[in-house]
Amino acid sequence: QSQLVESGGGLVQPGGSLRLSCGWSGFSLDYYALGWFRQAPGKEREGVACISSTHSTTYANSVKGRFTISRDSAGVYLQMNSLKPEDTAVYSCAALNRRGVTVQALCNRMDDYDYWGQGTQVTVSS
Repeated sequence: QSQLVESGGGLVQPGGSLRLSCGWSGFSLDYYALGWFRQAPGKEREGVACISSTHSTTYANSVKGRFTISRDSAGVYLQMNSLKPEDTAVYSCAALNRRGVTVQALCNRMDDYDYWGQGTQVTVSS
């Protein structure tokens, strides 16, 4: 059974850093777009950073310059620097297998993603 599993969440002080990882088993994601999404309490889920199968990336405006998404054959990663309290949320990775989706649209097509992880909590607080 295919499965995405996130790790690396936790409690960090404002200005700190965390690195999230997402691995998978049961199938290859080499030809999938991958994304990191987050949902804060009382808010809708939002796209944070997404990466195409050819490693093109797109970011939410709120995290540009602070977060970096990357991928290899084993997983997808989210390096988060200069963290702010408003970054507090449950972060989930997801995989998308669709043709014709532009890189800029990857983080907006949440409903089209095929596989999701269970999420990992990130809390930014002093």
